[in-house]
Amino acid sequence: MIRIEAAAALIAFHRIKTEVRLHAMALAHDQELELSLRTLAPPGIMIGHRLIAVGDEHALLPEEAHAFKRSAVRVRRASGAARIVARALLHRLGYEMTALPKSFGGAPIWPKGVLGSLAHDSRVAVAAVGTSENLEGVGIDVEPAEILPADLLHLVTTPRERARIEFDPYRGRLLFVAKEAAYKAVYPLDQALLGHHDVEVDLANQQATVRNGRIVKLRFCISTHLVALAFLPS
Repeated sequence: MIRIEAAAALIAFHRIKTEVRLHAMALAHDQELELSLRTLAPPGIMIGHRLIAVGDEHALLPEEAHAFKRSAVRVRRASGAARIVARALLHRLGYEMTALPKSFGGAPIWPKGVLGSLAHDSRVAVAAVGTSENLEGVGIDVEPAEILPADLLHLVTTPRERARIEFDPYRGRLLFVAKEAAYKAVYPLDQALLGHHDVEVDLANQQATVRNGRIVKLRFCISTHLVALAFLPS
């Protein structure tokens, strides 16, 4: 009888533990954004997100934490959250607890054969992961779903983009997030620093053209946040 009761107690404990874990996972996600992100990635690219939470800064592995030792807690927290998302995606590719240290240029260093990108704003962290079998480059960025301040419009956009600003319901913010994603996708290939005017975005045709003529495909998610995915198929 004691063994049966002990077994029942153990089963109940694991059930409660599972429920707590699932509840915590639900709290870590924006459900509306999650639904929108499901339509964002093309075949061969995985995308995830996480609501940045207190304690995420402790997710930085020793190989990663060194680069952030002088950063503010909010930066370490957001960077930890982004790596939680990335590690979950890498797990689906068979990688366990993979460190993603910052490179000299600031981008994370991915396992051989893997391409990826991280981003965050003040509330949400996102990651995109794929393999070199399908991709030459990938970039992701996230911004609040808010109109870009008017005084930044000329700084961020080209004259041609401003002439087609009606395609951006956030008056430059969607263009900004697309440029950031495109830059992340091409930097590992070209190793060139780019300004906002060096990347011209065509929202209607979902592509960006870099100053060297490279064309990057784009996809967008408009939800509680704006997310842009930029990629170059192999």
